[in-house]
Amino acid sequence: MKSRNFAGNVPGYPVLRRTTLALIAFALLAPLAPGTSAAEPADWFQWRGPEGSGVSREKNLPISWSPKGENVLWKNADYGTRCTPVAMNGKLYVVTRYKPETTEEGERLICIDGETGDLLWERAHNVFLSDAPAERVGWASPVADPESGNIFWLGLGCAFECVDGETGEVLWHHSMSEEYGMLSTYGGRTNFPIVFEDLVIVSGVMTQWGENAVPAHRYVGFDKRTGAAVWFSSTTPKPKDTTYSTPFLTTFDGQAALVFGAGDGKVHAMQPRTGKLIWSYKPSNRGIFTSPIVVDNIVYGGFHEQSTTDTRIRGGIFAFDGRTEGEISEEDLLWKIPGSEIEKGQPLVIDGRLYVVDLFGKLMVVDAKTGEIIQEKKVGRRPATLLFADNRIYCTEATGMYWVFERTEEGVEELERIRLNKEELLAGPIISNGKIYVTTSEHIYCIGKKDVVPEADAMPELPGETPKSEDQEIAHIQVAPVEAILAPGQTTPYQVRAYNKLGQFLKVVDAEFSVEGGGEISADGTYVAPETQEHTPIFVTAKVGDVSSTARARIIPPLPWSFDFNDKQVPVTWIGAAYRQQPKDVDGESVLVKVNTIPLGTRSQSWMGWTTLSDYTVQADLNSTIQESTGERADMGVINQRYTLDLMGKNELQIRSWTSRLENRFAKTIPFEWDENTWYTMKFQSENHDGKTTLRGKVWKRGTEEPADWSIEATDDVPNTTGSPGLFGNAQITSFYIDNVKVYDNK
Repeated sequence: MKSRNFAGNVPGYPVLRRTTLALIAFALLAPLAPGTSAAEPADWFQWRGPEGSGVSREKNLPISWSPKGENVLWKNADYGTRCTPVAMNGKLYVVTRYKPETTEEGERLICIDGETGDLLWERAHNVFLSDAPAERVGWASPVADPESGNIFWLGLGCAFECVDGETGEVLWHHSMSEEYGMLSTYGGRTNFPIVFEDLVIVSGVMTQWGENAVPAHRYVGFDKRTGAAVWFSSTTPKPKDTTYSTPFLTTFDGQAALVFGAGDGKVHAMQPRTGKLIWSYKPSNRGIFTSPIVVDNIVYGGFHEQSTTDTRIRGGIFAFDGRTEGEISEEDLLWKIPGSEIEKGQPLVIDGRLYVVDLFGKLMVVDAKTGEIIQEKKVGRRPATLLFADNRIYCTEATGMYWVFERTEEGVEELERIRLNKEELLAGPIISNGKIYVTTSEHIYCIGKKDVVPEADAMPELPGETPKSEDQEIAHIQVAPVEAILAPGQTTPYQVRAYNKLGQFLKVVDAEFSVEGGGEISADGTYVAPETQEHTPIFVTAKVGDVSSTARARIIPPLPWSFDFNDKQVPVTWIGAAYRQQPKDVDGESVLVKVNTIPLGTRSQSWMGWTTLSDYTVQADLNSTIQESTGERADMGVINQRYTLDLMGKNELQIRSWTSRLENRFAKTIPFEWDENTWYTMKFQSENHDGKTTLRGKVWKRGTEEPADWSIEATDDVPNTTGSPGLFGNAQITSFYIDNVKVYDNK
């Protein structure tokens, strides 16, 4: 079974048509279900295994193998990838490039029979409005949910989907860039989702709207069955990095915690059901890429950028007791090894020893209690993650090296070294049902002994939570969905969930509701949006006793839209706009300026509303200043249906979708002379027809007659069929101005 191109519809509902006035909003919350059932030990349902620690309890695994055939049960050359697969119910799930180096290139989630390597189904879609290169497809592994049988994956272009693990059918999805302002930068650092009970939690650096317009590494907890947003949580604003630190689930003193590294240079613990931060430790001035691990309440982690205590030192390994709250200081650490740059190598903690590989390929064996270095051993230049199984440590390295080590009193001793010529090893191995699976740039290998019956020790019992029966007092409530996009006059219910101070769910409760911004809400939480033609933010507040919670929504009317900025405001409902654009008076007009003084935000995109629109036109007036010393101008443009029309400072006009794949995927560029400090009107139209999309653009000096012919036209045979209108700009060199933005139906 194969599917191609998601349509961008709101989760749980059909694709919207603009002729339908009663536009549908986000899927509502499903009733809460009991806790999930335990996964079988043989299932490797998340990147670091069933325990989240890189540990497998399976036995009788082969030490040696050869890409030429020794102990290789099967190999498949069609699915080479940088992605670590996950396994559930005898199937492998992995993200790979789709039709690389062709005009159809995208990304896909594939399902493979774990016994044979045969493809069972694939789910492919386009990458759009992203600077990330194709080589970064598969940066994040999917996650499998044993309770529902569903698979969740976050793609390179920030498409976040829930699919049926048996059929590949898409159950719901979010365009995290258009809806939440999630960044998809050149680094391609996509974060791994994680499932906890009835939630699937995902994160990234986001520039959203309102109080969340300033960029921050943010986490969103979605109802895993419906895709409705349950909670939304931010770390420190204005981070230096996007990161890929995978959260680790644990408990501290009976309190469930999600422990992760963030773009703000901190390691945080967060209540997974509420998003409430428990504690934070800041070892670095830049992002934390390494995933922490927790053993017996002790948090172990690493970083590779500048240290906060001494900027001359890069990197470090640290340990501290996680049974605390608030800010953790350097004095609170149990130990620290400064100067060890830890990035992609995730730590293992086995029998009182920590094993980790630094950025330069040095395997370190450390006493987990004292921080004393027991051994250092070179294992290549660009190592991937360590795996522990069958009393051995497995290590892969990017240039194609695969090691097996035996643990000794002195540290580790090499048992086997295998070289895979001309194959990159960017993923870690996994183990499932007596087999080792290894993905490389060229193959997926299934390694195992023939006719061996899988055998595994029982997984250790995880530290439990304090029974919630011991604390039934409501300390926190959450009104949900916490984020939504609504149509004028739409009716939608809100639900209020109550939690105790440990973040444990108690019950759905009745609450006293109020609403700010318009519309009405009844005592049972049924909200009716106002009949407005304005883009309107609304805030629904629920109160239970002295505890309150507020959810946000954007009322987005049907087309046409018009924004002239006479109110001297950036439209509050626009995603990714308020922080990077500012109101300004220019020649007696109130306009927006895309400023060039914001670090890490001069090249950006913003979106105006529904991701389900199609066959429409975006129009705007744009005016670039000039950088006097170099004579350079800004790049500036508009977004339509997940394509950009860019008036480029180097006197070119370009239509594109995936920025880093202009030469393969889809783009058209023409010469176009234009002047600085001059207003131009841009018009960009999308038209779907015959399974394709035709894009047409024109640019002319404002105030002059609109040309009859289009300046540029291109047809995409593998189209994006829907998408939110928006703006694009690169003001790194100099600022530019925006005025008179309009969006209207082609008909």
